[in-house]
Amino acid sequence: MSKKTIGGAVIGYGGMGHFHGRQMQRIDGIELVGIFDIDPEQQADAEQNGIKSYESREALLSDPRIDVVVIATPNDVHKEIAIDAMEHGKNVVSEKPVTLCPADLEEMIAASERTGKLFTVHQNRRFDGDYLLVRHVMETGILGDVFRIESRVQGSRGIPTGWREEKEHGGGMLYDWGVHMLDQMLYTMRGIKLETVYSTMTFITNKECDDGFSVLCKFQNGVEWIIEIQTNNFVQLPRWYVLGTNGTLVVDDWDLHGKIVTVTDLTKNDSKPVVAGAGITRTMAPRTDETTHTLPLPAEDYPTDWDSYYLNLIHALHGEADILVTHDQQRLLVRVIEAIFRSAATNEVVKL
Repeated sequence: MSKKTIGGAVIGYGGMGHFHGRQMQRIDGIELVGIFDIDPEQQADAEQNGIKSYESREALLSDPRIDVVVIATPNDVHKEIAIDAMEHGKNVVSEKPVTLCPADLEEMIAASERTGKLFTVHQNRRFDGDYLLVRHVMETGILGDVFRIESRVQGSRGIPTGWREEKEHGGGMLYDWGVHMLDQMLYTMRGIKLETVYSTMTFITNKECDDGFSVLCKFQNGVEWIIEIQTNNFVQLPRWYVLGTNGTLVVDDWDLHGKIVTVTDLTKNDSKPVVAGAGITRTMAPRTDETTHTLPLPAEDYPTDWDSYYLNLIHALHGEADILVTHDQQRLLVRVIEAIFRSAATNEVVKL
């Protein structure tokens, strides 16, 4: 007997709601049953494309064909909808950020435990090609002991218009892009305690929500991560810059341009002085080619993976796999976000 195809639905049919709808339509093992949105234009858009549009959230949640509901609404209503869906017997995938405070997350987890329904979060950027490549290079040991990772996303158009620029709905770049990059960091460093964060925020194009932030995270093993988001930046820095005791990795962009430079002989560290501005330096003189080796990035081996998140969800709902994005991972992520806001507000290092 073939496995039952999972019935999926989307609540909140904006940009990310459309993304989830397309995923359900193209991946085997799940099908899009329908959507609900409070915006009549989004409702009409679904109907025009042959997708059932429910007249209310209650109507959608009462449909027995639906096994899992994806919530792609503004951030401030994730909790309410998630708990309602689970109490209607539906499994739930919430868009990120899962919610805006630890207490709300605990209510959502409690509802999952009470109803026995799966509750997880759409952390899809664990499958980005650039992130997968960086993790692989770090794990090979070719850089030696990695001691600093810099992860940046920079744009020049400000915060997207709509609810993402409104504080009451959980707008701002920490909640938008920051959640992704922090999840990548915490997933990479899982099992190693994050000790402190220090952050600053910018409000250049929007006075209500942060349009950018920078945070320095220090881990118990001495590794430092710098994460930076900017939306008023007109010359981009590399997407990734990773420093190790034996080499450096640079990934310039999502197209995986960049390089790896490793040291072939650490003992040959002497140099002749070079001119540096109005002076000379031996300390900052570049190494010669005979003591370094430059490698291209293995870009073709790390395509962005569009399907693995949903495939894991399908297997988990059939009891064939553990869900990748867990409650405890989200607990830590929400705590770190809270600490970053507190550090920026107080201009102090915050201990976790």
